[in-house]
Amino acid sequence: MDKHTTHNDIMKLIVEARETFSDNDDVMHWLDELVDRINDFSVNGIDFRAVADNLDDSLVIADGEGRYIYTNPSYTRNTGIRPEQILGRTAEEIEKDGTIFKRGAAIEVLRTKNKVFRISNVYVTGNPEPGAVSGVPIFNEAGDLTHIICASRPLFTFNQLKDDFNNFLNYANSIQNRPSIAPFREHENSLALDSNHIMGSTPIVRDIYKIIRKAAPTDATVLITGESGSGKEVIADEIYRMSVRNHAPFIKVNCASIPANLLESELFGYEKGAFSGASSSGKKGLFEMANNGTLLLDEIGDMPMDLQVKLLRAIQHKEITRIGGNKPIKLDIRFIAATNSDLKKKVTEGVFRQDLYYRLNVVPIHMPPLRERRSDIREFCDFFLDIYNKKHNSSMSLTPEQYRMLESYDWPGNIRELENVIEYLSICGYSEDPEVNDYMIAGMLEASVNAPSYAQSYADVRKEPVKETDIHSGIHSSVENYEKAMIEKVLAESRNLREAGAKLGVNASTVSRKIKAYGIDYHRKSIKKR
Repeated sequence: MDKHTTHNDIMKLIVEARETFSDNDDVMHWLDELVDRINDFSVNGIDFRAVADNLDDSLVIADGEGRYIYTNPSYTRNTGIRPEQILGRTAEEIEKDGTIFKRGAAIEVLRTKNKVFRISNVYVTGNPEPGAVSGVPIFNEAGDLTHIICASRPLFTFNQLKDDFNNFLNYANSIQNRPSIAPFREHENSLALDSNHIMGSTPIVRDIYKIIRKAAPTDATVLITGESGSGKEVIADEIYRMSVRNHAPFIKVNCASIPANLLESELFGYEKGAFSGASSSGKKGLFEMANNGTLLLDEIGDMPMDLQVKLLRAIQHKEITRIGGNKPIKLDIRFIAATNSDLKKKVTEGVFRQDLYYRLNVVPIHMPPLRERRSDIREFCDFFLDIYNKKHNSSMSLTPEQYRMLESYDWPGNIRELENVIEYLSICGYSEDPEVNDYMIAGMLEASVNAPSYAQSYADVRKEPVKETDIHSGIHSSVENYEKAMIEKVLAESRNLREAGAKLGVNASTVSRKIKAYGIDYHRKSIKKR
């Protein structure tokens, strides 16, 4: 029995043990630790250097500063570049030299900290030899860039596709002509997904995690409900990460973002000539792209009724038929659905099929709004402060009083709204006076739709007999005075409104509107300077 089969058999036994001892937290914790150790053993048993040395694709690795530290034999064979020509040198140094290669991926990865795919040219043979190169950043647990992996292949090697080469070109053309509606995202092993775990320690969150831990290793369909911004996609990510399909595609499609007349072709695909404007080579749909993996149908409550019938059939029979086709395509997909709608109400209103609802509602998970888990707010604040202080080179922190202010607010926009507030504070919370920042935070929350209820709850937290009108007027005037002073200061240090807007993180029209609202004599001051 090979190592891979043994690993899978052990994991299946652990899944059975999880189901048997699901109510015993100590056993469940021990099983989780066992899974981690088995995975470590499985990974550590692979000689990655031997794998890299035997790849057909060219492979180079750079450190976190863009200095090349490894090339595999195929790199020299495919490009003519010898290891001693680049090892120990930085990508920037080689690009400036211009005699070895240009438009490599490493510099762009260093600049953006994102994956990069581009056409690069090698010059060591005398004539430029184009190749397709992809660059992938590797981060440590602290989020620091540690390595860059660049894999490439000369374009002429694509001729080896032979009979499939024309299909490849037709598909490339079809992608170019596809409407840019961004209907789906395929899972990538990105830092964002790796760090996007469920947060919080309230009992209801712990209960949700128990359900995820039981359901994730199975193929059961999961229906995630909750208000917008509450973290439904995070639950889906966690289910995928803990599933036995976490090595397979994870396709996410927002049913509300795709026009109804395009949704069917996006989901099920079509054969060539199926309708006017169809690609001559046909098109694979999202169901086929998710085959053997996981498909997240977000905002499922907005799916048109006619497509609900086809979705139900696809889930029940585990097959689809492309538009214009007559050959069924077998599927092996794990389905996850998410919605902020009340599907039971939609069923009663006749806009959502009852049979589809029950087909999706196998494992229901409801993510509560942030106002029902207030004790988790501080953890979210610290998490987002860490992210945005690094992103904006800021040192914003919150006082105990400011934490209480944020915890007393109802957060109608949930975690997404809290994230936006923390990012704003990391950018604009310049004052070293905590009281000024108190006013800024209160002013931001006061502007929301729940301002009256917030003002009352804030007064209760402070244990002071403050009238709601006093809070509103005092906070509002203080925030306005602070904002006016900040705008005047930036205007005095800027050449024009566009530059001022860039410094303030808003557009020029917003700065102009604030100048009029606060009566700032901007033009007169500019004339005096001249």
